[in-house]
Amino acid sequence: MLFSELNLLEPILNALHNQGYTNPTPIQEQAIPVVLSGRDVMGCAQTGTGKTAAFAIPILQNLMATRNPNQKRKIRSLIVTPTRELAIQIHESFQNYGKGLPLKSMVIFGGVGQNPQTNQLNAGTDILIATPGRLLDLQQQGFIQLNQLEIFVLDEADRMLDMGFIHDVRKILKLIPSKRQSLFFSATMPKEIVELSNTILTKPVHIQVTPVSSTAETIQQELYYVATAYKKDLLLEILEKQNVKTALVFTRTKHGADKLSRALNSAGIKTEAIHGNKSQNARQNALNNFKSHTTRVLVATDIAARGIDIDLLSFVVNFDVPNIPETYVHRIGRTGRAGNQGKSVSFSNAEERAYIKDIQKLIGLQIPVVNHSFPQPDENEPTTAQVRESNRMKQNFRKPVKKSVARKTI
Repeated sequence: MLFSELNLLEPILNALHNQGYTNPTPIQEQAIPVVLSGRDVMGCAQTGTGKTAAFAIPILQNLMATRNPNQKRKIRSLIVTPTRELAIQIHESFQNYGKGLPLKSMVIFGGVGQNPQTNQLNAGTDILIATPGRLLDLQQQGFIQLNQLEIFVLDEADRMLDMGFIHDVRKILKLIPSKRQSLFFSATMPKEIVELSNTILTKPVHIQVTPVSSTAETIQQELYYVATAYKKDLLLEILEKQNVKTALVFTRTKHGADKLSRALNSAGIKTEAIHGNKSQNARQNALNNFKSHTTRVLVATDIAARGIDIDLLSFVVNFDVPNIPETYVHRIGRTGRAGNQGKSVSFSNAEERAYIKDIQKLIGLQIPVVNHSFPQPDENEPTTAQVRESNRMKQNFRKPVKKSVARKTI
């Protein structure tokens, strides 16, 4: 099946084309028509199966169908997810798929200052992606009204349970209209989750997708624990000492991809970066250069790397360890194909140790740890969210203050 067969709006199809997507994943193929029809959905699927697009694409289309351009923006769709990382990724997906639509989305989460978030809320938004704690906090302060909500999504419900958020979810349910469309996703279905779903959904369509959970035996996996500041130096050493001809390197962010690409080029290694801010032509040219070995290293974010199929790729690097275990499986699965040997190396700082544990639990094996001469992770190193907030504060501090000029009276 093709996305063009799903009766999607032209701007959404164009956005999917620009992202390099033509064929929906199994959950997208099953869920998109159901969500478009207005039915509730009970989805048993893990992140990494294409689940976000399965609800983001039809939500965008449904909101366009009921949009009133003459009204002030109000929260018409709410997506609640357990972690800030997932919230950010979901928001990026809505931005990517809705690029050609007059809809606005935003994300809120805890651990950072609330003023930028409350300013955005006051300006109005159609789609809100939120973690439970910050959502309830800002609602209680009067910044969020959910009485006009049309579509509610509860994502990663079993992780909500594990992290102790179910009580918060029940509070949120009391704040939203009873007449709404609800979409419920969970990787597993323990008794408590089934009971919760029964309080949220009305005659739902059940959709279940089996996730990828194992890595190929032809892939040699290695793990390096290293301080963030020395990841680049470690990568340079590995590329040189192991005589790596070409390598696909994954980073978590677009900025990180560009920064690493510049650093490797400065070190004399021909490198290009691909991510969502690059045009389709630029991404395709970079990919062609990589395939022809004109470019030695291709640095990519997960979204930009989807659909990349490179014959005989032998080396994959997780410069940033993914916070979603299934993403790790998909990343390294780009090597070791068709019986060929492949190798993957992962660099973990202190914050990413938890991600490594989740990955090893999913794949059912311990990734061999390699000793090296660079400094080990600093347990007191700031987290990604703390660094992001610090940078935001610096940017706000640098903004010039507009001086008011008194007008002369005649």
